[in-house]
Amino acid sequence: MFLKNLLAAGAAAALLAGAPAWAETQLKLATDSGAKGSPSGDALDRWAALIEEGTGGEVQVDVFYQNELGSQAEVLDLLVAGDLDMMINWPITAYDNRLGVLFTPYMVRSWDEAFDAYKPGGWVNEILTGVFADLGLRFFGPWPEGFNGIASRDKYAMTPEEAADLKIRVPAMFPMAESVQALGYQTETIDWSEVFTAIQTGVVDGDGANIIYWDYEYFRDVLDYYNQTKMQFITGVMTMNEGSWAGLSEEHQAVVAEAANTVMEEAFAQAQERDQFYINKAKEAGMEYIEPTPEQIDEMARKVRAEVWPMMEERVGKEIMDLVRANAAKL
Repeated sequence: MFLKNLLAAGAAAALLAGAPAWAETQLKLATDSGAKGSPSGDALDRWAALIEEGTGGEVQVDVFYQNELGSQAEVLDLLVAGDLDMMINWPITAYDNRLGVLFTPYMVRSWDEAFDAYKPGGWVNEILTGVFADLGLRFFGPWPEGFNGIASRDKYAMTPEEAADLKIRVPAMFPMAESVQALGYQTETIDWSEVFTAIQTGVVDGDGANIIYWDYEYFRDVLDYYNQTKMQFITGVMTMNEGSWAGLSEEHQAVVAEAANTVMEEAFAQAQERDQFYINKAKEAGMEYIEPTPEQIDEMARKVRAEVWPMMEERVGKEIMDLVRANAAKL
């Protein structure tokens, strides 16, 4: 508890530092995943610049990248508490089990289906708007990345029998572990900052649940294979603390929301191209990229849905899962 309080105090001090005396309003924007210069880091910078430009400098935005304010859970703590104003993040489900709908396995099967579901007015977007409102957060929309997979060292798996010999790192987000386990793998929940060392030292055999960008950019020296299992369509979320939102003038609210919409639309336009770019980069770096056939994906999807969706109904509720079943991709 002392360590957590110390970290929180340090984070709060960092947040207060550097605010220009002439700024009418100072906002704090962060991410839990992505250093400066990464795609998510660039998206933070873009959102901040659009806000400052749109308000004529009346609103200034301090940007904080991955690990600068603490762990994934600690930064979300700051956002919910109002000590941080805005985020592009991948929220853990500890605050509300319904956030697990973000990670429903085999909910969409193609980029077109994903865009239709997650964009403003889409059926997943509408679910998330309500869930985040209950947490005191305003949901602007998704920051899409792409379909995920299983990255591994030395060997890879195409069957549950092969997967049983591999222990895969998963993030602390329901139902990530459950989805990977349904494919036959052993799993270990490890914080993002410790993943490289865990793979390097053999604590785990690979990383699960990420798009190829993260495994190429951060772990390519210790990974040999990337199996595009397409369990989840991975997207960050663009949110703002409701108290921070209420503290803005209507004119500034409009600028912040429009800036978020611009960043989101740009991400939709760029995500598929960026994903393919990093697939190519991973291949060039010597990582073997495995793309299962549609029939193999169908087989995986049926198994994972049968095991994980009933668990999800217990966590996210029947109402949400009825919407998922009614709208999810057909097998």
